[in-house]
Amino acid sequence: MVQITGALELGLLYALMALGVYITFRILDFPDLTVDGSFTTGGAIAAVLITKDVSPWLATIAAFAGGMLAGACTGLLHTKGKINGLLSGILMMIALYSINTRIMGVPNISLIGVDTVFSGISVLVMMPIVVVLIKLLLDGFLHTDLGLALRATGDNERMIRSLGANTDTTKIIGVSLSNGLVALSGALIVQQSGFADISMGIGMIVIGLASVIIGEAITGARKVFWVTLAVVIGSIVYRLVVALALRVEWLEAYDVKLITAVIVIFALVFPSMQRSVSQKKTARKRSAQLLGAGGQPDAGGER
Repeated sequence: MVQITGALELGLLYALMALGVYITFRILDFPDLTVDGSFTTGGAIAAVLITKDVSPWLATIAAFAGGMLAGACTGLLHTKGKINGLLSGILMMIALYSINTRIMGVPNISLIGVDTVFSGISVLVMMPIVVVLIKLLLDGFLHTDLGLALRATGDNERMIRSLGANTDTTKIIGVSLSNGLVALSGALIVQQSGFADISMGIGMIVIGLASVIIGEAITGARKVFWVTLAVVIGSIVYRLVVALALRVEWLEAYDVKLITAVIVIFALVFPSMQRSVSQKKTARKRSAQLLGAGGQPDAGGER
């Protein structure tokens, strides 16, 4: 029961990060690896400010702003610097490791005994409200003119550019918002766990992708409202699967990354296998119908 509760808490905390990954991965079709660095950036900023007696809420907002700044740098490298999207993310992720080390000053920071946003309130009480609020705000943004331009940029960049939209601006905004949500998730994770670590962001992009893919596989939704809800559900399901997997005797805590990789592989391969099986069944039915039609006698009694 404790493991399930913990998985629900983590699923809700990481849901914000998954929503951020959804913006770049699905909406913009942008392979942004900045996530591994900006997640730590959010946690580092929040931890440092909280230990300096800054309000936990202000520290969390500052973490969100720090993540947006990191995302803006990636967007600028790609749009203005004309650097490949994947390489832009890798370069920023590498740069953020040093930046995060400078922000923290030490490899890890403890938040035990200090006030956080979760002081006096349960994660399971607060996080559903926070996640739903941010999800609805994101849904509303994606239905504005700017949000529609953002979605159109990912669908058909040439077309939206021919209509006069500045795709460079929409990309920068999209990547900034994405990493802002990722950093916000990192800030909340740090406050929930009670410490920040310089390596806490490693593998976050894979976890985010797992949540997005699992959510889409479960719901098959297409409309924005249901897709963002699917991403949140995917984050929770992912954490529940990991929690259940770790109950297997021969699996240890350090196998989480391996479990994550297997989950992502399965989530990516299973839909294509389903389509392949469905296509084969359809082909067999058509062949049987054609053979049946060919075997029927014609009007003259001949075959």
